[in-house]
Amino acid sequence: MGTKTVDETGAATRADEETAEAAAADAARDDAAGTAPRTTEKTEETPEAAEKTGETPETGAGPDSGGTPDSGETPDSGEAKDAGAAGETGPSGVGQGAGAVVSAGLGIVSLTGGWIGSVASARQSLIGQLETSSSSDIATMIEKGYGNAWHATALWGGLYALAALIVGVVVLARPAFGAPGRPQAPWIKSVAWAGVALGVIGLLLAALKYTDVLLGLPSTS
Repeated sequence: MGTKTVDETGAATRADEETAEAAAADAARDDAAGTAPRTTEKTEETPEAAEKTGETPETGAGPDSGGTPDSGETPDSGEAKDAGAAGETGPSGVGQGAGAVVSAGLGIVSLTGGWIGSVASARQSLIGQLETSSSSDIATMIEKGYGNAWHATALWGGLYALAALIVGVVVLARPAFGAPGRPQAPWIKSVAWAGVALGVIGLLLAALKYTDVLLGLPSTS
């Protein structure tokens, strides 16, 4: 009995020791697994490695990196937008073109005569005939019947010429009071200058005719 008890006690002691050793080994393995350094799955690439693989490192868009801004706008895009906005809000030139054509038309009418001048001339001729009688001398009849009518034609021609001159000058001077930096179309300048020239010529001829310097009344003496 005594020997069997001793053997059972020794076997139990060894089993406990083996269990303790196994537990210590497991704890050591757990500690080793928890304290082991973790390595990253992806390492940073050096510039040399990037050149070999054909990939370029990501760079910023700063002035030193040589990159372009992400917005895709060139330095001149702001000026182009400003110019476009100025063109949309500025004058289109339609009014100036119309004024130039009107000036040239008035200048032509001042030289060729208009229906208002023709009516005024016929009216003065009729008034002259009513104011004269068969007993009037020839000079008076010519003066009343033709001289006044011709003067009326010259007067209205001069008014047309003056209007053409004023309109042409206004059209030529309009860009100075409009949007700065917006040039006037060449054809508008040409037509306006033509109107001014015709106005000056018509005004000069009207003045000469009204004063009987040009195409005066015939002499009755």
